[in-house]
Amino acid sequence: MARKESPVVVDDVSRAIIEQLQEDGRRPYAAIAKAVGLSEAAVRQRVQRLTDAGVMQIVAVTDPASLGFSRSALVGISVDGDIEAVADALEEVPEIDYLVISAGSFDILAELIVTDDAELLDLINGRIRAIAGVRSTETFVYLKLRKQIYTWGTR
Repeated sequence: MARKESPVVVDDVSRAIIEQLQEDGRRPYAAIAKAVGLSEAAVRQRVQRLTDAGVMQIVAVTDPASLGFSRSALVGISVDGDIEAVADALEEVPEIDYLVISAGSFDILAELIVTDDAELLDLINGRIRAIAGVRSTETFVYLKLRKQIYTWGTR
């Protein structure tokens, strides 16, 4: 999430609004207003400022397996040369849903969501390893999701 405007101060009331939306992204502004002690209009304005500033997004979170994407994996990527250039190329790969430049054993970590092992192999071998500057990859296949949260910074 890139910031579009100057930074917004996230006070306790804004955190409470965020918590309400983290529990239910479709919760009506009137219900949020009652819970946090503001008017509905004030909640609407705060939510707009928080989204415009890139502090939060309101999105539908899906279960990939329920949509036919049965294979998820984390790929550690080691790079020779310009890490940013490799990351730029990886950003264009639609199957990558999470991409970070990291410190440690790998220069880049990429989370992939695909339909099956054949697609995973094609993606890693045919597309990721083909990017100029990719020295090596190591793949960590997800067997079972145990925890996934979206409550950062409010608790």
